[in-house]
Amino acid sequence: MNNQKIAVILIRGLVNVDVNIKKTLELLRLHQKHACVVLDNTPENLGMAKKAKDYVTYGLVDESFYATMLDKRGSVVGKSDVKIDGAAIAKEYFAGEVKLRDFETKFTVKPFFRLHPPIGGFERGGIKKPFTLKGVLGDRAEKISELITKML
Repeated sequence: MNNQKIAVILIRGLVNVDVNIKKTLELLRLHQKHACVVLDNTPENLGMAKKAKDYVTYGLVDESFYATMLDKRGSVVGKSDVKIDGAAIAKEYFAGEVKLRDFETKFTVKPFFRLHPPIGGFERGGIKKPFTLKGVLGDRAEKISELITKML
């Protein structure tokens, strides 16, 4: 099916955010800074990411990178010390066999990641400028994996 998904990371906080954008961020499961969610590459999800482009950064990730994210920062529902099999979960998710909303029931894995601030900081332009102007926000296509690697 589709071998790439969209990773969306909330960069800025939610204070004084427009109500419509805040609702969009809630639908994307982004409730705090440096939260990341990996979504299907559909026009609807891409439209929601574009709507919140002044608060998030987004781009395309592949299956192997998503498995690495699950291994390093994937969290289990509850406080159990269960080891996550990131490769198996990523394979099923990218094959389209399971939806993001079923993660908690099927795998007992939360459908989002809580990332650290990036090691070495964000790009030189800061968190208020778009990626095209040497900032952080907006669409960064394949380069999202570089930022996520710094945040794992």
